[in-house]
Amino acid sequence: MKKQVLAFDFGASSGRAILGVFDGEKITLEEIHRFSNDPVKVGNTFYWDVLRLFFEIKQGILKAKQKGGFDSIGIDTWGVDFGLIDEKGYLLENPVHYRDERNVGMIEESEKYMSKDEMYDRTGIQFMDFNTVFQLLSLKKNRPELLERADKLLFMPDLLAYMLTGEKVAEYSIATTSQMVNIKTQNWDKDILKALGIPEKILCDIVPAGSVSGMLRPELCEELGVESVPVISVCGHDTQSAITAIPSKNKDFAFISSGTWSLFGTELDAPVVNAKAKQLNVTNEGGYGYTTAFLKNICGLWLIQESRRQWIREGKEYSYAELEKEALKAEPFRCFIDPDAPDFVAMGDMPGRVREFCRKTGQYVPETVGEIMRCIYESLAMKYKYVLAGIEDCTDKKFDVIHVAGGGTKDTFLCSMTASSCNRTVYAGPIEATVLGNIAVQFMADGAIKDIAEARNIIANGENLTVYEPVDADKWEKAYAEFVKILK
Repeated sequence: MKKQVLAFDFGASSGRAILGVFDGEKITLEEIHRFSNDPVKVGNTFYWDVLRLFFEIKQGILKAKQKGGFDSIGIDTWGVDFGLIDEKGYLLENPVHYRDERNVGMIEESEKYMSKDEMYDRTGIQFMDFNTVFQLLSLKKNRPELLERADKLLFMPDLLAYMLTGEKVAEYSIATTSQMVNIKTQNWDKDILKALGIPEKILCDIVPAGSVSGMLRPELCEELGVESVPVISVCGHDTQSAITAIPSKNKDFAFISSGTWSLFGTELDAPVVNAKAKQLNVTNEGGYGYTTAFLKNICGLWLIQESRRQWIREGKEYSYAELEKEALKAEPFRCFIDPDAPDFVAMGDMPGRVREFCRKTGQYVPETVGEIMRCIYESLAMKYKYVLAGIEDCTDKKFDVIHVAGGGTKDTFLCSMTASSCNRTVYAGPIEATVLGNIAVQFMADGAIKDIAEARNIIANGENLTVYEPVDADKWEKAYAEFVKILK
């Protein structure tokens, strides 16, 4: 008996509504609605355009109804961002986008109240200045009246689910991105909240991935002409949805969830919080079944996307394929950047920043489009090698294969470089890992799929993975020695 569910996936520039159909053996996907998801700048603040996005969710539901309906809904987005609800249930203001400048300097500010060592020991979460805890510290410092008016904080997938159901919860995977969840209790860390002056009352009860968030509101069902169905708290953090769909038949595997960000890591039964992990600044995020995603955030295809946007602003309409061709023409291993340097976080003139980084580190300064692209591609592949070594060292594991999943699998040039740089076989796919993970959790919640092992087997059997083997690994090893010199 076929079952059909509806997944909403919100990415860095677009959102999608996708129907997932399971016939007992295979999951098939159909994209039925796509829409933009661009931040809106008002004054000096970047906002989520959340009301427009909710309108698009309604359009997705209407289109799904025309395709035979659906048994449940699941929503995933990137981590850390949130909306604040007052005691009457109203949204206090549009949620602020994580790339907003309000987060700058908040890590340093937090050290006045709790040391980084203690916060890491409690949460196991990588320090990034846009983590929810630092966004809240910014509000506490600069807009305390807003926190005083807030009754509940809802992370973005939970906020959109609240708009559908009226129920307020915090799904476990998205909650852990906040750097406010204690790794031992798997609940809010009261000592962190107290130290930073964040009111505990605004935080919702944490629920595991696969829980029913609530049922579609009656008034919404009447408006759209649909039956009430459950909204499932899937792994609301898109990275954890992607990891759920990694098509590995082995328990131990390394992965790169490749997109605007590259999330490089492995899945563990328990967190790893030791001196090595702290030094590497690795994160221990919560996953499906309370597993731990032990991973490092690496600035990924953002570097290429933002470079392309800059060239378009200058009147040069390069396609991604054209940029790759230009990179192929350029001489290899002439210069490198650290993809995670603060220089490359904000929107703007990325090619200019690449040149400036090379200049100030005493390297060859790339001038042509191809040279800049080659520098970015090789630097990403080198950073993957650096992080792989750290992950293996922290976990005392050796990974012979790297699974690359997500939109970045379409970038064959980067996948090939990853295999050569890391000197590992790379299995690329599925492209739609995040959506497949979202949908798989809905089917597990329904009982149509027994558990995550069965889900991964179903996904593996339904995907044609592309295999990349290392090429010129000795040349990459020699160049890697030069790359590590520019890391701070």
